[in-house]
Amino acid sequence: MAKLLIIDDERAIRSTLREILEYENYEVEDIDNGVDGLDLIKKKKFDLVLCDIKMNKMDGMEVLEQALAYSPDLPFIMISGHGTVETAIEASKKGAFDFISKPPDLNRLLITVRNALDRGNLVTETKVLKRKASKTRHILGSSENINKIKETIERVAPTEARVLITGANGSGKELVARWLHEKSQRSESPLIEVNCAAIPSELIESELFGHEKGSFTSAVKQRIGKFELANGGTLFLDEIGDMSLSAQAKVLRALQEHKITRVGGEKELEVNVRVLAATNKDLMKEIEDGNFRMDLYHRLNVINIHVPHLTERREDIPEIALSFLEDICKDYGMPVKKISDAGMVALQNLPWTGNVRELHNMIERLIILSDKIITEYEVTAFANPGGGTNIGAAGSQNNSIQITAATPDYDSFTNFQDYKDHAEREYIKFKLEKNNWNVSKTADDIDIQRSHLYSKIEKFGLKRVTE
Repeated sequence: MAKLLIIDDERAIRSTLREILEYENYEVEDIDNGVDGLDLIKKKKFDLVLCDIKMNKMDGMEVLEQALAYSPDLPFIMISGHGTVETAIEASKKGAFDFISKPPDLNRLLITVRNALDRGNLVTETKVLKRKASKTRHILGSSENINKIKETIERVAPTEARVLITGANGSGKELVARWLHEKSQRSESPLIEVNCAAIPSELIESELFGHEKGSFTSAVKQRIGKFELANGGTLFLDEIGDMSLSAQAKVLRALQEHKITRVGGEKELEVNVRVLAATNKDLMKEIEDGNFRMDLYHRLNVINIHVPHLTERREDIPEIALSFLEDICKDYGMPVKKISDAGMVALQNLPWTGNVRELHNMIERLIILSDKIITEYEVTAFANPGGGTNIGAAGSQNNSIQITAATPDYDSFTNFQDYKDHAEREYIKFKLEKNNWNVSKTADDIDIQRSHLYSKIEKFGLKRVTE
């Protein structure tokens, strides 16, 4: 539900606009002056502001300028009873989405609000997509292990040497591969990634080398393989320890002769590909067990880069966590939250069975479920990889509140709104239990009106559980 703010010193206008917009299922707040309105904008997240121009204390144009300096993507619709073309042009130059004269035409008002919200959503989505498509994320951390990896990448990337990247799941092996490509002579050519563990053994050869039409039952047309797609660039074989022995033999030949043959084909195709590989397995043990070829291992393992487990570099956790915090808050279009010193120490002391990937997911969960400052209490309650704990209001161990911090089954959510509703429900439930179901105190705590909190309680079917 979009959240709107009305800033106008005329009570009748505020009441009329609020009634119309709430009838259209918008969540609306209103304030009678620009100073307090600007303060609300800095404290809360609004999707749209409707602002009068002529007001006491602060002029609407000044509110517009200061608000957009704080939140550049916030859509503003300016309203005035003394509208002129010059005023509308000035408002537009200062960044307003549109200008409406008083008394507002109902149909035009609703269309303008809808268009402004749509544009705001598009701006946010575009920024997220640009950030995701932009330059590779930096390897964060300054521990001895990470500095050694960075130095190795600087030395090895400009060469044609093959690299075998080892490390536990979620440790950042793919990021290392991306930087090896980014800093190589092939950076302008494609980086093609193949997850060998995600492809059935009977299809891996077709995936890597392609196939000719009619080479097997479902081969209804010719397919170009990953080796061909990566020609002139880099091929990253992730989880290569899960590749079938028959595919290993063909990969070995491709590395030796720089030639491939499509499945069902006879023509040899020359390929110029630099191969990077990664695995979470002990390949020497796999060789002993007969699951991996010794000759392929030596072909791939020209340079070995081992990515340490997050628990082996806990001193890097603050830098990584703060970077994730900033990126995720920007993706959600919200002010960047902070983590208290005690909260950061609590993060560093967690077991991190899922490595850096788990840290990213938990930072996202803490952003959704916590207030402006993420405390030790919330870290322990929401980010405990153990799945749950008993925590009292002061953060000590007791039996007052049972909080389960287990990761939800993301596949169970049909869309993003379902997940947001789930997160909002858990957050409100947690805050109610923390405040012993004192609705007034909880409303103040999470900074919403008490009537809105009652609506949320009813919407999510929350009920107090008594012993």
